[in-house]
Amino acid sequence: MKFVISLSVFYLLVIINVSAQNDTIKLKEITVADSIKKETTLSMRSQSELFESCARCHTIGKGRLIGPDLAGIKEKHSEEWLIKFIQASDLVIASGDTAALRLFKENENLPMPRHDYSKDEVLSLVDYITFETKKLDADPNFLDNDFNNAPTSTSWVFILGILLILIPLIDLAFTRLLKIRLINVMLIFVGFAISGKAINEEATYLGRSQGFEPDQPIKFSHRIHAGDNKIDCNYCHTSSFESRHSSIPSANLCLNCHNVIRYGTNTGEEEINKIHKAFESKEPIQWVKVHSLPDHVFFSHAQHVNVGKLDCNKCHGEVEKMGRIQQVNDLSMGWCINCHKTEKVQFDNKYYSSYKHHEDIKSGKIKEVTVDDVGGTNCSKCHY
Repeated sequence: MKFVISLSVFYLLVIINVSAQNDTIKLKEITVADSIKKETTLSMRSQSELFESCARCHTIGKGRLIGPDLAGIKEKHSEEWLIKFIQASDLVIASGDTAALRLFKENENLPMPRHDYSKDEVLSLVDYITFETKKLDADPNFLDNDFNNAPTSTSWVFILGILLILIPLIDLAFTRLLKIRLINVMLIFVGFAISGKAINEEATYLGRSQGFEPDQPIKFSHRIHAGDNKIDCNYCHTSSFESRHSSIPSANLCLNCHNVIRYGTNTGEEEINKIHKAFESKEPIQWVKVHSLPDHVFFSHAQHVNVGKLDCNKCHGEVEKMGRIQQVNDLSMGWCINCHKTEKVQFDNKYYSSYKHHEDIKSGKIKEVTVDDVGGTNCSKCHY
């Protein structure tokens, strides 16, 4: 019995020892693998370090130096060819490669020295050159507009009017250069008329924002999105067909495209990354409102876009040509009424089926119906 117990204990100890040795071997394997991985990561040189050797003979987008300009090399050659040529150009030339021989002859048969770059380092270097090439196409003023709808300032007119008042008064009181006082009096009246006109125009602009063109938290260009890429207004401003307000797109709607498109020609990754940060932090982007109406004015996008079938540019101007959004029209009551007096009603909408104007059109009594004809200039339509 003792022998059996002793044998069992011995067998158990052997099993425990073998298991411990296996765990030690596995741990050593993992440690060695991690060590190799770390050494590989640490040995990978930065892109700027890799390009230092290239910069002695090449530029990116600044023309030929000793060797050719490197701008656009990824479009000219395959990655496999670039790896071989950068690592050992002499071997590629010796192999009779057509592209390598052409470069060799174009550059006065000057050999490019070998580089002890790994495959990953060469690809990293090519990515760096590609990124720097894209920067060459960047336009720092891509948001600027070539028009300004802000009303012309009448300050100089007001100053002229004040001078026409002050100079005759001084002459009447002190200098008396003009013998005929009536001329001074007439100049004073003209000065009051001019300055009054200037004050009236400036007062008219109060509360209006025509020409308003604020900077936004993200450098977003409607010229690129709505103009170059032909994105429909209602894709981003989805509620314009069914709501009073035309909604501002949320970050997740932007990411429908910018989950894939992560680099902008003019801004690189910086501006697009702001969208991703807003989405991840669940903090809405603080866009600056451009078009504003007074609180006592009722306006519905759905009524104009859906029922009236008006194009967006009727009120907002040619947005597809704008970098930075600018308020084109003054959005005054007079501007709205003038539109209501000339804009035709789209009678294919069921809402208008009971209107008597259908009979008048059929009988030839009238040719068309404007918004004014259906009460579009009634005060209570917009103010109630």
